[in-house]
Amino acid sequence: MRIAALALGVLGAAAGFIAAVYVVFIGGFGASLGAEGGEQVFVAQGLGAVGASVAGLVGAVLAMPKPKASAIIMGLSAIAGLIFVAAAFIPGTILLLLAALFAFLGRKRG
Repeated sequence: MRIAALALGVLGAAAGFIAAVYVVFIGGFGASLGAEGGEQVFVAQGLGAVGASVAGLVGAVLAMPKPKASAIIMGLSAIAGLIFVAAAFIPGTILLLLAALFAFLGRKRG
């Protein structure tokens, strides 16, 4: 279970990072077209999602030695990413929540 949590956590963090880069790209594209105020919002949300992805990656790395802490970190990063960039982070959220579940269920096994 812990290895599955590690693998799914890394994939979820990667998917979240791709979503964050996508949102930052949309903000930059809007700025280049002259949209007013949108670029700051999208860039800030994208950077927040990058932070959530990094936290998810840290949680995934902790799946083997500290599965309970890993489950908490990955669950919180999945929710934070979903709050920051909404629909773009859904694949990452699903993978991170599954990884958190596997890490939590695998906490008692050696």
